[in-house]
Amino acid sequence: MKQSQLFTKTQKQAPADETARNAQLLMRGGFIHKEMAGVYSFLPLGLRVLHKIIGIIREEMNALGGQELFLTALQNPDIWEKSGRWDDQQVDDWFKTQLKNQNQLGLGFTHEEPLTALLKKHISSYKDLPLYLYQFQTKFRNELRAKSGLLRTREFIMKDLYSFNADQAGLDKFYEQAKTTYQKIFDRCGLGQQTFLTFAAGGSFAKYSHEFQTVCAAGEDTIYIDENKKIAVNKEVYNDEVLKDLGLFKKDLKEERSIEVGNIFQLGTRFSKPLGLKYKDQQGQEKPVVMGSYGIGPARLMGTIVETHHDQQGILWPASVAPFKIHLVSLGQDKEAQKIYQDLQKQNVEVLFDDRNESPGAKFADADLLGLPYRVVVSEKTLAEDGVELKKRSEKETEPIKISDLIKKLK
Repeated sequence: MKQSQLFTKTQKQAPADETARNAQLLMRGGFIHKEMAGVYSFLPLGLRVLHKIIGIIREEMNALGGQELFLTALQNPDIWEKSGRWDDQQVDDWFKTQLKNQNQLGLGFTHEEPLTALLKKHISSYKDLPLYLYQFQTKFRNELRAKSGLLRTREFIMKDLYSFNADQAGLDKFYEQAKTTYQKIFDRCGLGQQTFLTFAAGGSFAKYSHEFQTVCAAGEDTIYIDENKKIAVNKEVYNDEVLKDLGLFKKDLKEERSIEVGNIFQLGTRFSKPLGLKYKDQQGQEKPVVMGSYGIGPARLMGTIVETHHDQQGILWPASVAPFKIHLVSLGQDKEAQKIYQDLQKQNVEVLFDDRNESPGAKFADADLLGLPYRVVVSEKTLAEDGVELKKRSEKETEPIKISDLIKKLK
């Protein structure tokens, strides 16, 4: 991509109505656009990042045995009434609307009920199990107060995976595999060292649910971390009984603010029983399917990456999710830079070429704001040495390098 042709432009000032660092930097860099409180559009740069994150999650879901589908956002109240979750007293963040015939519909905030109902047509025998289904789907939540940029929004994409097993033992085994897979996802997105498996309230069918919490001062949650065991306890369940149960000691725990970047739940038969999802075992006895659910918000993950990977000048994208790997900056040497740009493209190196007629200061400031992993500068000075200037975004020092060695080093 040539920066002169890029749809969006950078902004020098942060939006006055945004206090979250992720929203400020992403809007200034032209990654996202704020439509209204809690609702953001993804522009070309931001969509590239979002697709990179989704790609990582998809690869790990497939490796876990998941099959991808895509369910509807519009929800039939009949299904939700069976589970009790159509009631506003039970779920207080529904978006509900009416058809012209006055029938009500909801905009899905999760999909346990519709998927459970769908699988009544596909599961009848123990031979049909286990089954692991996931999707990337737009969710809607009528948050009382949307805040913190991409960390708490009213419209967002969620990756929601649902497991269907014949018994508790099958669920337990898959649940442990999901824990490991989730940690791989956060490792690949550059958050592994800061993200902890966190014990939280379990609901009806399990003693605990598990969250994945990333340490960050901008987070809404408080957790207590045992760094040696690499586990944490959410403040909501932090008490002596829980610590004893988990073999933790207060003296070993460190209190931190954090952002929840994922969660997993053992659902048991919470939805299969009221919705009638059953199977026949080997003896021909009918039994309810045992379920689990596993969520990650890719955009929330994107916001968390920015909150934990930035400096005063801008974003520092991990290479795995950066919109481009290289920011190629031409300082009045467009012909030579154009050749380097074409050579990088031929080698399938993702590159953003700053070919604009701007001052060096403006180009460098934008490069820091956009935060690509590497900056390559082509100038009269560097060309005199038959080279370019290479700089990692995370480092201050630059490195002169021969043009002939550049692609080999970057690859």
